[in-house]
Amino acid sequence: MNVRRSAAVLTAVAVIGAAAPAAADASPSPSPSRAALPSALYGDGDPQYDGVWRQSLALLAQHTVGVEPPEPAVDWLAGQQCADGSFAPYRADTAKACDDKTMIDTNQTAAAVQALAALGGHDAVTEKAVGWLKSVQNEDGGWGYTAGGDSDTNSTSVVIGALTAAGERPADVKKDGRSPYDALLKLALPCDADGAGAFAFQPDEKGELVANADATAAGVLGSLGKGLVVEPGEEAKTKAGCEKAATPEQAAANGAAHLASVLAEDGHLTSALAGAEDQPDYGNTADAVVALAAQGSTGPATASLAWLEKNAADWAAQSGPAAYAQLILAAHATGADPRDFGGTDLVEQLTATGPAAQADQDGKGEEDEAEKKQQEEKDSGFGIWWFVGVCLVAGVGVGFLISGRAKKRQP
Repeated sequence: MNVRRSAAVLTAVAVIGAAAPAAADASPSPSPSRAALPSALYGDGDPQYDGVWRQSLALLAQHTVGVEPPEPAVDWLAGQQCADGSFAPYRADTAKACDDKTMIDTNQTAAAVQALAALGGHDAVTEKAVGWLKSVQNEDGGWGYTAGGDSDTNSTSVVIGALTAAGERPADVKKDGRSPYDALLKLALPCDADGAGAFAFQPDEKGELVANADATAAGVLGSLGKGLVVEPGEEAKTKAGCEKAATPEQAAANGAAHLASVLAEDGHLTSALAGAEDQPDYGNTADAVVALAAQGSTGPATASLAWLEKNAADWAAQSGPAAYAQLILAAHATGADPRDFGGTDLVEQLTATGPAAQADQDGKGEEDEAEKKQQEEKDSGFGIWWFVGVCLVAGVGVGFLISGRAKKRQP
């Protein structure tokens, strides 16, 4: 439910004129100077479209594995909120009030709620954010990427996760008598359709539902009322295959069965973008692992996690903090150790993309400088007494003015 942007999502965002949060963009834009970015921000890529998203995932992943995120990083995230409670991907100047040109959206807002609710101590921020999300709920019970946009599975699901994290009951959050679960059920493919049991992102131009693996992973979590963090659970005691989805739980089971069948072939989902060669979709595969684990399909989840352990290291290193976070959350959901993920310490790698790493580097610099100064003083003292000794031996009766060497301190 990380709201990865498949071709369908990217197309929808282009139509509404807003860029989607590339949770783990495999081809990130050129990185601006680190000095030009907030020191509390994770990653050094352009945060214009995913700053809040990747920060939220990074903090959430760290918290999940027992690492206390740096306070400046948490404060930066909370400080990105607009006065009405919403979040935009990135506000370079938070002293300037949000206006009609500020690119606020439901996905950044819901991700921020999940992270800040988990960390605690930010009730005022999360309550205001949830209030804004409720105010832009669509009549069908769901949410679109932007306020007023047509409901889609990914956005509706990540908002459900935010509601749950904030202590709300998603089933009770209704617009015109319809809850988010009603919206998801309408986006689930029936068992007699091509892609049976999957979720569509949105109805296509003809109003038809087309199976979408990215949306299906999100839809499974949303239908279960789950957020981005899933605790390892027991194997589901449900029948394999697709049955009529009269309830959100059955829709989740159907969606998980669809994902399991797609993953069974080679262990991963595939990215199929127009004009591009098909290739493994690491981010969506990680999300599918979380979704399967949440539903109790532990066998398929574990198998795909093993594929990620063997193949996802380069992708994560290239993509940055959100990618590391996705893998950490996938490992956590299946009970695996994210600190030994195919020989990689994902937690260490994630931390290295954030402000703590810079602080550690600064601290090391100060320690090195102090050590150098101490050595200089030691060397200087040794030089003085050696000189005095020589003078005494030589019987020189004149006084000497002795000064230690002053070495230039390195900046």
